[in-house]
Amino acid sequence: MEREKFSSRLGFILISAGCAIGLGNVWRFPYITGKYGGAAFVLIYLFFLFILGLPIMVMEFAVGRASQKSAALSFDVLEPKGTKWHWYKWGAMAGNYLLMMFYTTIGGWMILYFFKMVTGQFQGLDPEQVQNAFGDLMGQPLLMGGCMILVVLIGFGICGKGLKNGVEKITKVMMVCLLILMIILAGRSIFLEGGQAGLEFYLKPDFGKLQEYGIGQVIYEAMGQAFFTLSLGIGALAIFGSYIGKDRALTGEAVSVTVLDTFVALMAGLIIFPACFAYNVQPDSGPNLIFITLPNVFNAMAGGRLWGSLFFMFMSFAALSTIVAVFENIISFAMDLTGCSRTKAVVVNLIAIIILSLPCLLGFNVLSGFNPLGGSSNVLDLEDFIVSNNLLPLGSLIYLLFCTWKCGWGFKNFRNEANTGKGLKFPSWVLIYVKFILPVIVVVIFVMGYITKFAG
Repeated sequence: MEREKFSSRLGFILISAGCAIGLGNVWRFPYITGKYGGAAFVLIYLFFLFILGLPIMVMEFAVGRASQKSAALSFDVLEPKGTKWHWYKWGAMAGNYLLMMFYTTIGGWMILYFFKMVTGQFQGLDPEQVQNAFGDLMGQPLLMGGCMILVVLIGFGICGKGLKNGVEKITKVMMVCLLILMIILAGRSIFLEGGQAGLEFYLKPDFGKLQEYGIGQVIYEAMGQAFFTLSLGIGALAIFGSYIGKDRALTGEAVSVTVLDTFVALMAGLIIFPACFAYNVQPDSGPNLIFITLPNVFNAMAGGRLWGSLFFMFMSFAALSTIVAVFENIISFAMDLTGCSRTKAVVVNLIAIIILSLPCLLGFNVLSGFNPLGGSSNVLDLEDFIVSNNLLPLGSLIYLLFCTWKCGWGFKNFRNEANTGKGLKFPSWVLIYVKFILPVIVVVIFVMGYITKFAG
């Protein structure tokens, strides 16, 4: 059966960016940017984004387009006879399923908070009551389960309509709405009285903080954020390479996706920091920022109910764009491996994802006594650790070696595929870097992730 194709280049770029653009862009990037020196950190981050993330993204796209398969069979198609690169299919598939096992729960929180904002449920609450509202939600597994199931139904409902009529058409609308909402929210935030201090904090380089935290730590954080923000290494982007034609070279397409991903991360900071400084609120990291800090900001803001509703609509789009993209990859796994129809793949995986997502949401209540990583850790922390600190770097290492070493697909084959079509080409002079230096950097990121997690 002939492989489905995107109807337009724009669809490919927006959907690939939608997969890369996740909640980490919004609640992690602004916080660590502020922590490690504002604009000084941004410059270091951008440098590493393009020397670390970009080459691996091109490789994922190339493997997908050359094989015309998802990660379930792409290595089988391209690997030299007798080699075992195809064993990694199980790691790639596990990465996508594990990511959705906690992402669907967080996506459910976003939709619920959008509903709460629209209906004015935060109006009149003091900061302690806003904090308690999030704590109360964690103790309601049925409510969280209902929101999670809604997200899963929406995601698979979109994928069930097919690549062009479902995934491409609806993700295009979501991504355009997301970008428009970001611009509106950023415009509102930067003109708030007192917001100028937040802009200065975010955009003015503070090289003293680089020394305060240690240049080594800052570089590691910049490398880690640049590496993880694009969700590389589990074939989540390779699938979209299999859906595009040969008319465009892949390096230029990867640059477009990377720029869009970076734009969203930077704009998130323009939304968050001026607003937090204008209302003298500390911009915390993680769930506190989204579900406690910002609702308090919107409560204090004139027209806060409207702006809060728009913000959580934007966050819902950010979550759903990633969920739809990964669901499409999961569906393609099933279709490539078993030859089943899209409809059957959707139904089976819809049920599977709902069941697999239950441990995460139960980890905040029924299973709250289970602390797999020690301290106050929960199931979500464990699932995130397995994906972010293990499968992403190790998978990226496999793509790097597969595309550069002769015992794999090889640099010549990879570069021929990447450079087919018009546009920016992948240069031959980077061979030494991507073959020897970049794999070492990925290993360092992997090892440092463990050191930071368990010894930091």
